[in-house]
Amino acid sequence: MNRNMGPVDRIIRAVIGIIVIVLGIVYQNWLGIAGLIPLITSGIGFCPLYRILGIKTCSNC
Repeated sequence: MNRNMGPVDRIIRAVIGIIVIVLGIVYQNWLGIAGLIPLITSGIGFCPLYRILGIKTCSNC
C-alpha cells in the first residue's frame, strides 16, 4: 500500500475526523463513528478512493 496523501491532506482529514467523532459523542449519535474513516486514512496516509480516481496529493510518492 503506497501513500497517496500529502501532509496537508492528512492534517485536514485528521481534524475533520476528530470533529465528527466529538460531535457524535456530544449529540450521542452513532454517526460519530464515521469520523474514524478520515482519521484512519490520515493515520496511514492512504485513501482507497484516491487510488481508484488516480489522485495523489503527495509530491514525493
